[in-house]
Amino acid sequence: MSTPVPGEARGTTAGGEAAARAVALVKTYGTGEAQVVALDGVDVAIGRGRFTAVMGPSGSGKSTLMHCLAGLDTVSAGRVWLGDREITGLDDRQLTRLRRDHVGFVFQSCNLLPTLTAEENITLPLDIAGRVPDREWLHEVIGTLRLGDRLRHRPSQLSGGQQQRVACARALAARPALIFADEPTGNLDSRSGLEVLRFLRAAVDDLGQTVVMVTHDPNAAAHADLALYLADGRIVDEMTRPTAESVLRRMQVFAAGPRPAPTAPTGPAPDRPPGPAPRHHRNG
Repeated sequence: MSTPVPGEARGTTAGGEAAARAVALVKTYGTGEAQVVALDGVDVAIGRGRFTAVMGPSGSGKSTLMHCLAGLDTVSAGRVWLGDREITGLDDRQLTRLRRDHVGFVFQSCNLLPTLTAEENITLPLDIAGRVPDREWLHEVIGTLRLGDRLRHRPSQLSGGQQQRVACARALAARPALIFADEPTGNLDSRSGLEVLRFLRAAVDDLGQTVVMVTHDPNAAAHADLALYLADGRIVDEMTRPTAESVLRRMQVFAAGPRPAPTAPTGPAPDRPPGPAPRHHRNG
């Protein structure tokens, strides 16, 4: 049985279906006076079938949030779910299996194997898992990414944008419930970056996926349905239907003066597991 999404959680409305969510999420590094708080009591719900951008200055906790939601990093306190399954406390083997079957990743670096063709790179996660690719689904993904004439090419024979599109196809090959993209356009020129962003948008609109993208770029965030803003390890604001101009204005407000406090809860408070009271925040 799934646990209700907290009413005050950022990212989706109360009762909305969440692909991933966290309650009272805390992530700290170090101990005592040297303790650094990367995430400070975050409540968030990632709406299924939506494109969510996570924004914030360097050191705000945006990549740490993605890593905790994806099960790539452990949490210091709080609870995390992928779909209806709580992942808090799962061991490494269980997390590896869960990520393999339900999560896709696109990083700033494509991480393609140079000796494999584009097609072999795309199907590699399925091959490692011993799963037979769904050829109909792969054909749809490859067509959406316009990679049909590049499948026999090795990474060195592809442009940067084509390599990142292969990485996107690899993330989608197993038809995951959720795709995490961490600065996916960071190493690309503007044209190639736009191609990748348009695909991530199409993955949501045409392929029914859920995408969470960490970015600092207002133009990239403008492709999302929702932008979440982090500062000092907390979600301090959100914007629906963001545009590059509105995101830039919001970022300038944060840079110019005191950051707004998180909105007070409007519904019943979620159960918060006990955890250490954070004392210091990461600089950034």
